[in-house]
Amino acid sequence: MRIARFTTGDDPAYGLVDATGTKIAEITGDPLYTKIELTGTTHAVEDVRLLAPVIPRSKVIGIGRNYADHAAEMGNEAPAEPLMFLIPNTAVVGPGDPVVIPPLTSEVSYEGELAVVIGRLCKDVEPEEVSKVIFGYTCANDVTARDLQRGDGQWARAKGMDTFCPLGPWIETDLDPSRLSLVTRLDGEVVQDGTTADLVHGVAALVSYASRAFTLLPGDVILTGTPAGVGPVVAGQSVEVEIEDIGVLSNPFVAR
Repeated sequence: MRIARFTTGDDPAYGLVDATGTKIAEITGDPLYTKIELTGTTHAVEDVRLLAPVIPRSKVIGIGRNYADHAAEMGNEAPAEPLMFLIPNTAVVGPGDPVVIPPLTSEVSYEGELAVVIGRLCKDVEPEEVSKVIFGYTCANDVTARDLQRGDGQWARAKGMDTFCPLGPWIETDLDPSRLSLVTRLDGEVVQDGTTADLVHGVAALVSYASRAFTLLPGDVILTGTPAGVGPVVAGQSVEVEIEDIGVLSNPFVAR
């Protein structure tokens, strides 16, 4: 099931996206918290504005260096345990929304990633129980200001600035995340071509590990890391993140 969050110009609503990705059947309620029912209203995807499919009420948890090839290209080794950092929910934007590059950075990179959306409150989850607490999956771009990342020594500013965490286009709830193609394009040219089969720490391990440090709440998002091929993006360019069986997340970059 694909669940989108969208607007036709009024208050945001949720809907079920068909297999072709062209129609949205509107539903009542918030699927993370309440029972959903079809309203009988259907929209063409091209006639609505897709929004970030979830705005985390609590947190986005990022995972660094979780592909060995990416760790190597950045001059590092993959960590023995997941390397976690936090991103504020004010960084989240949706498909088509501009990523705004502020004047305090001059070196911004794209990072295409699989994102996990948590569906229920949980703590100290065993890996074999993780599937019970996952709501679904979506595409993410973990935008990073490399100069700030190097200068600060920790990653809060570099990865947490407003608009630096695009999510979308919708949440896929029925998915095996173990072997998905992940392709990132910069102005239409492929720059990352990876697979989630190469994750150093898989989805179950990441969710379990994060839950031992933090209570996870419905709508929390865990970014699973990026494969090799990260690189610079500047104002005027556009980045697409496409993940097999989910869809394509596309965002333009602009300067402030």
